Amino acid sequence: MSLSAPSPSGTPPPDLVRVDLEHRPGRGFEGRDEHGASVVVSAGEEPAPQGLRPMGLLLTALGACTAIDVLAIMEKKRRPLSRYRVEVTGERAPVHPRRYTRIRVVHRVAGAGVERADVETAVRLSAATYCSVGASLNAEVHHEVVVEKD
Repeated sequence: MSLSAPSPSGTPPPDLVRVDLEHRPGRGFEGRDEHGASVVVSAGEEPAPQGLRPMGLLLTALGACTAIDVLAIMEKKRRPLSRYRVEVTGERAPVHPRRYTRIRVVHRVAGAGVERADVETAVRLSAATYCSVGASLNAEVHHEVVVEKD
């Protein structure tokens, strides 16, 4: 099924996620999801970039996805974290399309009664089972590109 094709009832499939990007001259793009949340995306060529560049957003999405999972797992284990920081770095290929060839995610945690083994288990569960961003990066994703003139 095409991502843009509605279901037989005429409504989008329930697992379809949509974001719209609108060019903001001199500022890059504004991305907005179906709930109205927005983010500024920089093209990197603006005089004063106001947002993350697309490849930085990809790393941010991966870090946030796994962090959300880890926090939820640790709370279920009754081992809440008092401090939590995720650092994500990516190495890019030297030639276009300059995709990421290696990504490293470092979880820095603190909390009373928090054991390293518990956090390692939560991180493994996120990576292997729950983090949809990581799973998307590790999978062949089919995408369709369509051009429409307004």
